[in-house]
Amino acid sequence: MKTLLLAQLIISFLMATIMTGFFSLLALGVSPQWPQAWLHNFVIAWPVAFCLSLVVGKVAFAIAHRVFPPARA
Repeated sequence: MKTLLLAQLIISFLMATIMTGFFSLLALGVSPQWPQAWLHNFVIAWPVAFCLSLVVGKVAFAIAHRVFPPARA
């Protein structure tokens, strides 16, 4: 359980960082306002992404296990 929670923290951090950076760069271009906009959006996006990953992760694993059932030992 600890590993899964840590993985969700790391994944949500990376995804929030990349996505907010990418979309704020598209909206503002490389400008003096871009780093501040990126940070502002990231601070909002990371907690949201983490909370959603707790729900969406379970759904994604359930779907993946239906498509590719785990091997039986």
